[in-house]
Order: sequence, then structure tokens, then C-alpha cells
Amino acid sequence: MLKTLIMLTTSTLLASAAQAETFSADVWVDNWFSMSVDGRQVAEDSVPITTERSFNAESFTFEAERPFVIGLTMKDFKENDTGLEYIGTPRQQLGDGGAILQIHDADGALVAVSDSGWQCLVVHKAPLDPACAGESEPTAGEGACGFAITEEPEGWNTADFDASGWTAATEHSVREVGPKDGYDHIDWDASAELIWGPDLKTDNTILCRLTVE
Repeated sequence: MLKTLIMLTTSTLLASAAQAETFSADVWVDNWFSMSVDGRQVAEDSVPITTERSFNAESFTFEAERPFVIGLTMKDFKENDTGLEYIGTPRQQLGDGGAILQIHDADGALVAVSDSGWQCLVVHKAPLDPACAGESEPTAGEGACGFAITEEPEGWNTADFDASGWTAATEHSVREVGPKDGYDHIDWDASAELIWGPDLKTDNTILCRLTVE
């Protein structure tokens, strides 16, 4: 009986391992991202979010068993909760974001791209009034420089999470985003779209998820 149980357990483990696949991903985000699979981080932008004008692309591989949930945390650079860049300089302004992603399996088949099929939640939005960019001394939470922060939901990047209340990712054109540098280093599939929240300038931190069947 014990021998039978051991054999069954071994067979189950081997079957599970046989279902795991290797995938390759290309990701470009203005400015920073972290990606997880079923709640486990598999990649992070190699350039810190504190770096202004970070436009690099990242290419990497990961292992997963279908179906799996991709969780993408995306952040645009901001100096503080005003949501502004270059505060106190003639270049003081609202930043703008944008992201694109594609994933292939080991055979080279396309299995996922960034598009409006992703479910997203904006967790940091600022400034609530774009006039904040014209303030001589912008202060987060004062005057036109209000901000909105939503707590990151627990388990948002796992299969059990109910994201029915989230909104679809907003697709933006290349002209709107103006992708630079690393974007041009990747041969993007024609179906891969640049995505972000509804507002490229005031949506600063966004959580997006997709289930890959």
C-alpha cells in the first residue's frame, strides 16, 4: 500500500512538472514595472523608479503552468504625491506613462499581449487638477495638487482574486505615448498595444492583470 502511494505521488509530481512551460517575455514601460505570475514575482525593471527618463525594455524567461495569472505593476516617475516631475525647475510638469508587453511560448507562439483585454486598477492618481503643474511651490494635498491613493488589494495578482470591478486597460496610440529608446529594440507583434490607465498623465501607478489560458 505504501509503495503504491509513493508511486502515485511520484506520478502526480512528474505529471505536474511535465505541464510546466518556459515562456519568454518582452516588456517596455515608462518608467518602471514589476511582473508576477500567480503572485510570484518573475521580473522587475532593472532601472530604479527614481531614475528620470527611464525608457529601457526588458526581455526575460519564466516558467509557468497554464492557466496562469500575469500581474503587472506599472509606475510613471514622480517626485512626490503631487505627481509632478522636475519640481522647482522651468521643466516642472506632469509626467506621462505607457506600457507594452508580449509573451511567447517555447515554440515561439504568441500567448499574450498588452491590450484592452487586461483588467486594471489605478492606485495612485495625481494631481487631481492639472493646474498643479503651474504652481510655483506645489505641495501634495494642497490646492490644485490633490491626489488619490487606493490601497493595493491583497492577492490581486492571483487566480482567486475577483477583479470584476476593475476596468479594462486603455489602449493608447504610439503618437500619444511617444515611446522612446528601448521600445525600438523589440520587434513587437502587431497585436500588442500600448496600454495605461485612462489618463496617461495623471494615472501614476497602475495594477493590471491577465489570465493566460
